[in-house]
Amino acid sequence: MTSFDTTPQLNVWRALLALAVVFVMLATSGWTALHSHRAPSPLQASRSAWEHGSLAGRKLPDPDSAPGLLTHFFGSLDAQQRSELAHRYPLAVGNMNGAPVTLRYSANRLALKHERSVERKRMHDNRLSSLGQYDAGRRMHRYDALMDKGRKILAFDPNGSGRVAEVFGDLDTARRVSVVVPGVDTDLLTFQRTYKQYSAPVGMAGSLYRAERDADPAARTAVIAWADYTAPSGLGIDSATAMRAEEGAVRLNALVRALPGSSEVALYCHSYGSVLCGVAASSLPSRVSDIAVAGSPGMRTAKAANLHTGARVWAMRDADDWIQDVPHMELGGLGHGADPVSKGFGARVLSAEGAKGHAGYFEPGTESLRNFAEIGIGAYRAVSCARDDDACRTGLSAGASV
Repeated sequence: MTSFDTTPQLNVWRALLALAVVFVMLATSGWTALHSHRAPSPLQASRSAWEHGSLAGRKLPDPDSAPGLLTHFFGSLDAQQRSELAHRYPLAVGNMNGAPVTLRYSANRLALKHERSVERKRMHDNRLSSLGQYDAGRRMHRYDALMDKGRKILAFDPNGSGRVAEVFGDLDTARRVSVVVPGVDTDLLTFQRTYKQYSAPVGMAGSLYRAERDADPAARTAVIAWADYTAPSGLGIDSATAMRAEEGAVRLNALVRALPGSSEVALYCHSYGSVLCGVAASSLPSRVSDIAVAGSPGMRTAKAANLHTGARVWAMRDADDWIQDVPHMELGGLGHGADPVSKGFGARVLSAEGAKGHAGYFEPGTESLRNFAEIGIGAYRAVSCARDDDACRTGLSAGASV
């Protein structure tokens, strides 16, 4: 795709950079009061009930306690007691870092069932406009799909545009875990798609999991489709700044620290998701072995070394990806810094052959997906570099899947 083809996106981005300061000022002055008077969300209400609850006369721990403390608490309960807590506080338990992942799956299924019934009633509520009833129907069908047999929903929040995370594989026995961090326009309704399925988190993560299994059927891996942050909506103010990335980085760090066992973790950060991963990098635990970005507008830094992480930093971009025409700059908080695939940035640059644009990195049969899978199983010497003179394999051991 030529630069002429991407002119609309480029012009929009430049206009946003010019106007963002004004809009941010309006946002901070005009929205604060509105947000302060909202009723508690379903998740907040469930957490509040947990905080005031007890079990067999025993006060429940703070839901924001360190994951290790919560793991110890749930480990001290029998199966019936754990199930009772999931039924009484489904959203609180379903989103509680440190709770057993299988209990979180069960709790979120209960929460989804409840929210599905809420939206089914709203579909036929004559007080709603036809558009409101239509939106209720869309959410009801999404909740219904998330409840399909065998799906493992690790996180679920129905508030606003919604947040969700899903697991492919077995987190409890995995030796390596891959986390897919998506970009703009990601919410409950776009979590999975029928058309262009590999551009949505479920399609991305499912494709990566299958590719890892194909690369080594004996590999003990799991993949998380992680849409458990509030992503920017379109090429707006939020996508030009790091505000959403900073909020998401806290949530990503909490997720990684709460994963069971001692598995190594690889992050696959697409588009604005790479901004989030760049912001999070310095605070992530040492179990994060790899951070791979694709179609990145920047990672909020000039060099990979400035991320202050011990993880290997990988980058790729397809030749037809329009993101290449976005100005790689950062000025006064606007823009996201240097181009991660540039030689001066210092990332290990991988081939993305076959990706065909900004949304194609997880398409089956592409070099981009194959490279992601080799990283996911730890077969680092098998990756394909983007340039013949690239040093993307420098310092790597032969690598082996586990």
